[in-house]
Amino acid sequence: CGFWRRLCRRREKNMEWHDGKHRCRWANPKNELYIRYHDEEWGKLVRDDAKLFEMLILECFQAGLSWECILNKREAFRAAFDEFDLDKVCGYDEAKEEALRTAPGIVHNRLKIHAAVTNARIFREIQNEYGSFDTYLTHWTGDAVIHETGKVSSPLSDAVSADLKKRGMKFAGTVIIYSYLQAVGRIESHEDGCFLGYKM
Repeated sequence: CGFWRRLCRRREKNMEWHDGKHRCRWANPKNELYIRYHDEEWGKLVRDDAKLFEMLILECFQAGLSWECILNKREAFRAAFDEFDLDKVCGYDEAKEEALRTAPGIVHNRLKIHAAVTNARIFREIQNEYGSFDTYLTHWTGDAVIHETGKVSSPLSDAVSADLKKRGMKFAGTVIIYSYLQAVGRIESHEDGCFLGYKM
């Protein structure tokens, strides 16, 4: 525990940001794409179902990988998955899934590709039930933004994950769902000292 705290402090001390702003420790200062994601997207409240769908699929592909890896491939994922058009993804058949296994620049895991199609159809079912996926998420959070740091799961992510898995979603464990809720702004987790951190 002490070792990791010292390592994080050393890493933080050695970070040099081009604009002098202090950011969360996970944001790689050498990756401009990652910096923009941290500054412009991560933790900002998302209401648009199209963006909520895209982020859910990308988070599921992240399982066992780093988010930086997935982020670097996002444009390739968009091209491969028809810009994450929900109607099109819901209509993918076995031939399309097989084609995705050789699509350039994306993760070619057969199970994750099949899960993306399955999850798209469940996403649509939730939309039909609640009116929108945004309303579904609001059902769990009470439309409040939760401010917390240093966690990888919570009772909220446990509950949402359990419900999604009960509906049949794959790669939707509590850690993945917690990361998703952070990404779409239901949980705000910018670290203390980050220029975007929560201020009372």
